[in-house]
Amino acid sequence: MLEIKTTDKADERRDFPRGHIEALHMSGLDFAVATFEPGWRWSESVKPIAGTDSCLVHHNGYMVQGRMHIRMDSGEEGEVGPGDVFVCPPGHDAWVVGDDQVIVHDFAGPMAAGYAKGG
Repeated sequence: MLEIKTTDKADERRDFPRGHIEALHMSGLDFAVATFEPGWRWSESVKPIAGTDSCLVHHNGYMVQGRMHIRMDSGEEGEVGPGDVFVCPPGHDAWVVGDDQVIVHDFAGPMAAGYAKGG
């Protein structure tokens, strides 16, 4: 079945401190445009909503603008910036680096449908 949607008409928007996501739900794919303001950090802005010690969502991302630092529970770290494509498995924290707004396109499987939702 062919599915086509536009990011101009998201299926839902989830707001949280210093950011939000606009999600499109499709068969086998949840796509989100995530916007994070300077000062956003997963462990401060989303952890209270998720109720987990770290983010347990797998992300397949494309960084549109801004910079974000990611720290895995294992201690591995990296930073993504404009034009970077990244895969980030469950078990991480992340935060905005600098004073620029971050916009990320996240191509994930159905598990991401629960991102920033209380459980």
